[in-house]
Order: sequence, then structure tokens, then C-alpha cells
Amino acid sequence: MAEQTEQPQLYLQRDQPEGVPPLALTGERTLPDVPEENYWFQRHLVVYRWIRARVGGLKVVDMACGEGYGSAELAQAAAEVVGVDANPEAHEHARLRYVRDNLRFARDLVETFAEPADAVVFLQTIEHVQNPDEVLEHFKSIVSGSAQPVVFVSTPNVLTLAPEGAEKSGNPWHVKEYRPEEFEELCRAHFADVRVLGLFHARKLAVHQMAIEKLRWDDVHARLGITKRFYDWFTPAISTSDFVLTDERPLARALDFVAVCRP
Repeated sequence: MAEQTEQPQLYLQRDQPEGVPPLALTGERTLPDVPEENYWFQRHLVVYRWIRARVGGLKVVDMACGEGYGSAELAQAAAEVVGVDANPEAHEHARLRYVRDNLRFARDLVETFAEPADAVVFLQTIEHVQNPDEVLEHFKSIVSGSAQPVVFVSTPNVLTLAPEGAEKSGNPWHVKEYRPEEFEELCRAHFADVRVLGLFHARKLAVHQMAIEKLRWDDVHARLGITKRFYDWFTPAISTSDFVLTDERPLARALDFVAVCRP
């Protein structure tokens, strides 16, 4: 699957509800309703759904919520969800599209939004910030008054995202991409209890990955001239069941890391 940054910037969300302005795919955030983006969307969505199962009855702040789909997922289980994003277009889209009694959106910076909560969710964004230590300390302060404080943080694994041996992928929005030990060290510097899981391919994505690694599938479909036809079918068919989140596999081979952090 190609990196998000290789996507042309001409894709718009399809079939949005009346009165909801579609967002353009720029590589800064993932979007639903863009078939070409479905791999990345499902890769993010599976983590939101895993967290959803663990925040029942809690007040949750979804920091850097982007388009808002993740906040809406969390609101299916949480007592209250606040989706926070500084981007005006994303905020307006989320506010108009995702309407629930227990869900609202705030246009603010992750560094300054300080409303108390039980849980903070910060997915695929810490690699975008210049001040990760300050951000994590801020999140810890937000949940400090809760009886069930927890902070969920995810980030891509530079070892599988970037070319072999490179310090960083070509994503211009990323400031720092983490190796497993770097990410765990960062989280443990701010939280007493840290569990790090890895996200991996499963089902048809695992078969696809094996075909690339063992059978040189990328060369085969190029020679046959079916690359576009194959991925036009394959990418939209990917679902959350084609990923697995576990702490029972080597983190060095993970696609993303997900840290569950408690003070």
C-alpha cells in the first residue's frame, strides 16, 4: 500500500450528507469516504474501535480528532466525548456531520485544551508535534482528577513506514517517527504504567504482504499491467478485520504502536 503522502491532493470525500462540506485528502489526516484512502482509514479505525471497547461510561477527549469519525466511534460507548482539532475546515465538517447528544467538537490546540476528562485519545499525531514531552504532560494533567485515568497514544513504526535504514518516511507532516524503544521510553518518562501493543496485518492483508515479500507480487502485477485494476478492487475491500492489535508479536515488525498509559 502506498504512503498517504503519495496520494494526489485531488481526492475529495464522496457522498457526504447534505450541508456537510467534503474534506480534501492532503496526507495530513486520514478520511473516510475516499476509496483510494481506505487502507489508511481502516488502519486508524480499528484502533478507535479497540479503544471504544475500553472507555464505556467515561468522559473522553479525542485530541487532534481530524474529520471526526473517531470521536463518533468513541461516543458509541463513552458517557461523553469532546473531539478537539485546530483546523477550521476539519472542525466545521466534524461539527456538522457527527451529531450525538454525548458528542461535541472544540476548535482548539492539543497543547491548550484543558477540560478535565477520564481518558485522552491521541492517535497518529504525536509524530506531528515539536514538543511531545510537553504534550504528554498536558494530557496527564487532564486525566489527573479521574478515578480511572488513562491516555491512549498511537504512532507509526518508522521501521516499517520508512525505507530500510532511513530515519524518517517522506511524509512532510511528520516531525519525528519512532522506533519501538524510543516510543516506549517517551511514554514511560511521563506515565507510571505503560503497555505498548503493535498493529499488524491480518487476513487478506497478511496474505497480500506475504505475496509481496515471498512471491514478488509487486513485480508480477506490474508485468501483467493489472496494477490499477487490482488495487481499485483490493483497497476498497479492506476492513478493520484485516488488522490485529496485540502485544504478543515483536514490536519491531508492527505497523503502528498503541500505548495505554496510566499515571
